Amino acid sequence: MLAIALFVVFRQGVLPTWLSPLPALDLSVPNAWFVDWRIAEVGRSRALCQRVLRQPMITATAIGANPVKDGCGWENAVRISRAGGATLSIGTVSCEVAAGVAMWMAHDVQPLAQEIFGSRVTSVQHMGTYACRNFIGRRSWLPGRSQHATANALDVSGFTLANGRRISVLRNWSGSGPEARFLREIHARACRYFRVAIGPEYNTYHRDHFHYDRGSFSRCK
Repeated sequence: MLAIALFVVFRQGVLPTWLSPLPALDLSVPNAWFVDWRIAEVGRSRALCQRVLRQPMITATAIGANPVKDGCGWENAVRISRAGGATLSIGTVSCEVAAGVAMWMAHDVQPLAQEIFGSRVTSVQHMGTYACRNFIGRRSWLPGRSQHATANALDVSGFTLANGRRISVLRNWSGSGPEARFLREIHARACRYFRVAIGPEYNTYHRDHFHYDRGSFSRCK
């Protein structure tokens, strides 16, 4: 029981940061130990969020809280203009998701783009973060509100490379060329930083984007 309780405390980032035995997250360190738990800690502390979300890994500005009401709002969120060396303009997103996307971009997306295409990603296209809504196409066992309702999710739809090449989840996921390989590999690696990482093979509602969130459930497909 004690082990289970400790697992829940660390996974949900409930433990106050000053009591945590884990070192503060460093976005520049690849393959960090207990990265999921350490990202969760960032989400629970505004001070830690501001200390961790720093350039050059990410350009983020803290925004005021919008207390959660009827399942919608946010507590600890930022505005992003760049992440992992690429332009990524996001109005409101949780500190947890911001930390996850910065690490995913820097340690997985950029190296794979360089390996497969010989060019870096310069911008990321997305389909939104905060939206006060329920799950779209939700399964009956899931609660009603989407993680988007608390700014704890990001939908990624495509990438633009320095050489001008454009890669789209909708157009390229089902192909057999380098674009499909790139999309499938970076999507698989996103599971390290996000609790839910689902894409076109999950259902038809996700045929044109990757959905990444830091909620309580775990699902990678």
